[in-house]
Amino acid sequence: MSISLRIDDPALRTAIQTLCTMVQAEGGRALLVGGCVRDAALGLPAKDFDLEVFGIAPAQLQHLLRERFPLDVVGQAFGVIKLQGLPVDVSLPCRRSTAGPEQSARDLLPDPSMTFEDAAARRDFTMNAIALDPLTHEVLDPYGGLRDLDARILRHTSDKFSEDPLRALRAMQFAARFDLTVAPETVSLCRTLTPAGLPPERLFEEWRKLILKGLRPSRGLSFLKDCGWVQYFPELVPLSNCPQEPDHHPEGDVWTHTLHCMDAFAGERTGDDWEDLVVGLAVLCHDFGKPAATKVENGRIHSRGHETISEACTRTFLGRLTNQTDLVEAVAPLVRAHLRPQALFEAQAGDSAIRRLAREVERIDRLVRVARYDQMGRPPKPFDGFPAGQWLLEKSRALGVEREAPKPILMGRHLLELGLAPGPRLGEILKTCYDAQIDGAYATLEEGLAYAKRVIARSDATPS
Repeated sequence: MSISLRIDDPALRTAIQTLCTMVQAEGGRALLVGGCVRDAALGLPAKDFDLEVFGIAPAQLQHLLRERFPLDVVGQAFGVIKLQGLPVDVSLPCRRSTAGPEQSARDLLPDPSMTFEDAAARRDFTMNAIALDPLTHEVLDPYGGLRDLDARILRHTSDKFSEDPLRALRAMQFAARFDLTVAPETVSLCRTLTPAGLPPERLFEEWRKLILKGLRPSRGLSFLKDCGWVQYFPELVPLSNCPQEPDHHPEGDVWTHTLHCMDAFAGERTGDDWEDLVVGLAVLCHDFGKPAATKVENGRIHSRGHETISEACTRTFLGRLTNQTDLVEAVAPLVRAHLRPQALFEAQAGDSAIRRLAREVERIDRLVRVARYDQMGRPPKPFDGFPAGQWLLEKSRALGVEREAPKPILMGRHLLELGLAPGPRLGEILKTCYDAQIDGAYATLEEGLAYAKRVIARSDATPS
């Protein structure tokens, strides 16, 4: 089977052809491998290109490349050389050392004498173990990756899969990204692996790809449950078999609901990675608190107050995976407030309530997205387009708080100019004034100063 790999950038295309020709002239062979070949086989555009070079020693390869290309040798310790200014990584096939069972990337030993079949055996999945010769257009597929792609199956390449337990999470995000069924033998193998010793940032990177790239996140999450890795993310475990009131949630338990919500989110990504990551994580976490809050009263299932518990669980879940406090602080308020758009709409809440919500979550537009996907995740219940969300967006936009919390009109310097001394009292009065601004007590600086003077006067008149 042929693979058509398009490279639209002429400079990039020339660089790859030149490199391969130079390697060939020295008696070696350079092959495109990994994701760029896989994506080309799926008819997807490739963004990054990995070339694996056979038959040339490391020092010889580096010398050869330096004659023609500026190099970035950041990855040299791991056998990877980057072409500066181009999305091209050049590597040599590697074997693992026999130093012992606890091995890392630094235990990889370049071995240019390896065959492609031997080198490909170390790759994670058959779909990533396909190579393309840019000069001859020959396709090398020793493990049936093209066959598996055609059958929409994700299958591990060899028993070397177990060298890196992170591959279980890679299976999660690949199944979601390409809408693949994981082969039963791969599911079984993943059950024997654990994340023990894996750095949190490596785990989080796979979750990030699930959120940002998953065509059907439900595929990946279902695999996580099938292979038992859900146990390593304990906030997810009790979602299964946690009942919901059928009138509101005909789709079933909280786990099923979460999967539907995630797929709804994936169908409406904005393409802004930060925005989609924040919203996607909030959707994933929004009902973490339901198992602890769910009760049956008079034959009806309720989960009152689950939003607050969900926020705490979200902070725990994300805290184990990342030290990005800005991300956690962006996600957690959305989880806590995910029911508020509908509640405010039903109450036809006034401006002050909307301003308070904006102060709480900062980004009402993000919150509306989270609430929208919560509503969409209830099939076969018809989705009504979420009029509550549109109402809240229009109201918040008119108030200037759709994408930011209300800016304080009065600042500390204004109170200092009124004669207040720096200290706790100034902070308390400033907070009182801001709360009043949120409630609509004033809308201009002149009105704010007048209000502050009244607050100061009352404070002065109050016995200590």
